[in-house]
Amino acid sequence: MIKVDRLTKLYGEKAAIADVSFEVKEGEILGFLGPNGAGKTTAMRILAGYMPATSGTAAVAGYDVFAQSLEARRRVGYLPENVPLYPEMTVRSYLDYMATLKGVPRRLLRSRVEEVAVRCRVDDVLDVRMGKLSKGYRQRVALAQAIVHDPKVLILDEPTVGLDPKQITETRALIKSLGGSHTIILSTHILPEVSMTCSRVIIINEGRLVAQDTPENLTRQMQGAERIQLEVRGPAEEVRRRLQSLPSVVRVQAQPSPGGGRFQMECTAGRDVREDVARAVVQAGWGLLELRAATMSLEEVFLKLITTEPGQAGEEPRADGSPDGQVRPRGRAKAGQQGDRKKGVSV
Repeated sequence: MIKVDRLTKLYGEKAAIADVSFEVKEGEILGFLGPNGAGKTTAMRILAGYMPATSGTAAVAGYDVFAQSLEARRRVGYLPENVPLYPEMTVRSYLDYMATLKGVPRRLLRSRVEEVAVRCRVDDVLDVRMGKLSKGYRQRVALAQAIVHDPKVLILDEPTVGLDPKQITETRALIKSLGGSHTIILSTHILPEVSMTCSRVIIINEGRLVAQDTPENLTRQMQGAERIQLEVRGPAEEVRRRLQSLPSVVRVQAQPSPGGGRFQMECTAGRDVREDVARAVVQAGWGLLELRAATMSLEEVFLKLITTEPGQAGEEPRADGSPDGQVRPRGRAKAGQQGDRKKGVSV
């Protein structure tokens, strides 16, 4: 549904994105992550027809976004991070206006506006002027305008920014419900949201793709060794030594506590030692209070990928990211780099 090949955008001699290539299948929800200045918003704007690229190609629903811009844009719903809303217009008149601009037939206009208003939880403010709406309501109106023409592709830049926890949950459920019938690219700074919403993740840093895979596969690749978390009631140092002596156990870290302790174990990749651990604890007469596999969080994966590690400075990723399933860490985004212009660190 979306195909990007060696997409590059230059500002003078600075590359906001460089040789970015990826594909998004029909009905897929793709998480698009990167630190400030990485180039993710630039890539999304190019796909939405908001700005041209310097080189490379991009197609949406089979239409080239440069050579067939109008046809491509008819099939895209775009939610920019800061949506230009008109404070003097009511929600209804604004959605009517946007639906008309996007080619919704007049006979379907009213029903379509009311349908998206209900889906985005703004049906109770349809006749309220947008200048009087809270930030959360304005964000939901912005999402409604993105889907009012029932596009095949949705490009959502920070769709839950400004929403309260209840609204975030509702919006997340809405986005998941749109997957399958719509192809979605989603940028967000709430990483757990990616794990709960997206079927695949792309991580971009310094304008280049450094990883693309499912959240689960990225976690597995970056983690390397298997990790186990357990809590045991018994003498902490003796427990640690016994666990360390088990086959395939690489390292045991202990956090002593009254009556026992919590232990983090690293084991040889591909080796499940939980049964051996449980047997050793029980045979020693200690109390096994918790035993579970522990995985890296997506936050840990993200930080590891965008941080330069010893010996990796200057390492270049392949132009299409990681089609071979490997991830390639890069350095932190340079201060002042063109692309997404914000202060601080956000994803």
